Amino acid sequence: MLDIQKIRADFPILSQTVNGKPLVYFDNGATSQKPQIVIDAEVKYYQEINANIHRGVHTLSQLATDAYEISRGKVKEHINAKFAHEVLFTSGTTHGINLVTNGFASILKPGDEVIVSSLEHHSNIVPWQMLCEKTGALLKVIPMNENGELIIEAFDALLSEKTKVVTVNHISNALGVINPIKYIIDKAHAVGAAVLIDGAQAVPHLKPNVQELDCDFYAFSGHKMCGPTGTGILYGKEEWLNKLPPYQGGGEMIKEVTFEKTTYADLPHKFEAGTPNIAGGIVLGTAIDYLNSVGFENIHEYETELLDYATKRLSEIEGLRIYGTGKNKASVISFNIDGIHPYDVGSIIDKLGIAVRTGHHCAQPIMNFFCIPGTIRASFSFYNTKEEIDQMVDAVKKAQIMLS
Repeated sequence: MLDIQKIRADFPILSQTVNGKPLVYFDNGATSQKPQIVIDAEVKYYQEINANIHRGVHTLSQLATDAYEISRGKVKEHINAKFAHEVLFTSGTTHGINLVTNGFASILKPGDEVIVSSLEHHSNIVPWQMLCEKTGALLKVIPMNENGELIIEAFDALLSEKTKVVTVNHISNALGVINPIKYIIDKAHAVGAAVLIDGAQAVPHLKPNVQELDCDFYAFSGHKMCGPTGTGILYGKEEWLNKLPPYQGGGEMIKEVTFEKTTYADLPHKFEAGTPNIAGGIVLGTAIDYLNSVGFENIHEYETELLDYATKRLSEIEGLRIYGTGKNKASVISFNIDGIHPYDVGSIIDKLGIAVRTGHHCAQPIMNFFCIPGTIRASFSFYNTKEEIDQMVDAVKKAQIMLS
């Protein structure tokens, strides 16, 4: 059992008021809040060991390098990568996906096929569209049903020897639906395709075991899992990372440079050009430590309670529709009220201290499927409470009365 009040005390922002009301933060799908231990770790880095890494023999540089590489090791253990050099630091999920698509530009040829799903965030659509335009490959889309679930039979039918890459999100940011990624990975591998999983929405709720999943790439962001913004991870199997060309050229990613020829550094440095977000990379390790101290089994159990409770309470509101009603979901609810624009509801409940996300959530194809302009999305974390859900429900009811 989690001591929720003790956990909430770890997050200083949760004690403040917004518009004169206690803050109820239900926009965790966009970014999570940060515990004091993470905030302190960032300050500690700049106060005590601020120096560039991998480049100096002086003490501070060595301390910074050690802390950065220790953090890489923490990520490696957390996701169960085989090697630490399969863990690349990035600025976030978008960076990781673009790194992979850039690499595949030298591999794909006209007539090859890339499969994405209709549940993707724009960050896992647009880079693949750009890749296909550049290479002449074709983009295929796995359709979804009214419950917000992928139609797996359609995915099976799309697969062929032409399929070179399959990419799906682990959990939908807009609907909270958990995709059957292990099935997708195994089926894709059966036709020789590589698989990238967008894990941005999954890592706050679970520990991905990349060796068990057998995915080729897994990308996620640090800021959604209590870490700093501007941090992320791309996991890639060693064989694939050795095969792909560097994403950027510059310092750190080279072995030897002459005006005639440049040779590249070994993994992971081949993909980490320039001075990275050193503080962010180190503190991401602190965030992972914190989440593991809470326990992902505890997080899953408690967030499932919140999801079930919120679904029940919101379903009591007449004229309210929930989008994404699949059997397997994370703690995210997207909904609308008949005849009322989601932006208007979000604006009114903000005045009551309730922070939710409104709009298309960078997932316009999903909104087009449901023929709606967007949704109101409440995304819960382990530091939220049922009492806060009650406050949101009351606020939504007030907004409904005001806007009807």
